[in-house]
Amino acid sequence: MQPTQRPTVLLLHSSASSARQWDRLVETLAPHFRVRAIEFHGHGERTAWRGDAPLTLADEAALAAPLLAEAGGAHVVGHSYGAAVAVKLATMYPRWVRSVAAYEPVLFRWLIDDRAHGRPAEDVVAVADSIRAQLAAGQEHSAAQRFVDFWSGGGAWESLPTGKRASIAARMRAVRHHFDALFHEPLQRAQVALLRMPMMFISGARTVAVTRRIANLLRLTLPHVQHDVLPAMGHMGPITHATEFNRRVVEFLHMHAPSSWALEPLSELGCTEPA
Repeated sequence: MQPTQRPTVLLLHSSASSARQWDRLVETLAPHFRVRAIEFHGHGERTAWRGDAPLTLADEAALAAPLLAEAGGAHVVGHSYGAAVAVKLATMYPRWVRSVAAYEPVLFRWLIDDRAHGRPAEDVVAVADSIRAQLAAGQEHSAAQRFVDFWSGGGAWESLPTGKRASIAARMRAVRHHFDALFHEPLQRAQVALLRMPMMFISGARTVAVTRRIANLLRLTLPHVQHDVLPAMGHMGPITHATEFNRRVVEFLHMHAPSSWALEPLSELGCTEPA
């Protein structure tokens, strides 16, 4: 029996990216869900933040609020900065967020408050300071190289096509606002621990120390939800290993999102049954 209305899935991209990062996942989900890929301020087709106060995660989450209200609730998938916004969104609208699938949410404020393990916080603050200095000197491409190589390893920037480098460099001033929003985010672990919707947090086995520590904090904060580590993936896993990441999202939604595919085996959706 077909549902009267397909469930909605919101997709939240990473910093310096755009809704285009989700093209393959959109193609997979579209036959069964109403899929909406939101773009953050200064990314894709959305203009830069022009508010009177500094940008916050709540400001980014507010972009999704009309879609949540229109749909009467949605499942949320996020990567990196988008995953941090997904967690914020769940705390702001717990009755509307049906589930959360998040790959390495960059909840940097948690690192700053984690005084017993100070090195990851020092690492990310150093990256942010370097990017600010390079942008102040008008060196957008140098700032972008520092950003990309931090997350993906030395030489990652040089391996990118020229057009891709240009698009990332053009977004670095918006990315600077992301760092500031994440450093000053007031969301506490105790608030997140109260969430009761289905949640899945994924990290890569080859990620950096910063996100590895955040993944550990998430396990301590939400021991009752699903936590997965995927082999061979770094912080950009949803892009570099889209097939495997998308398969995990499909499996998660197959369990937690009522839809027309609830009666279909995962093998027919391009996936295998979970072990």
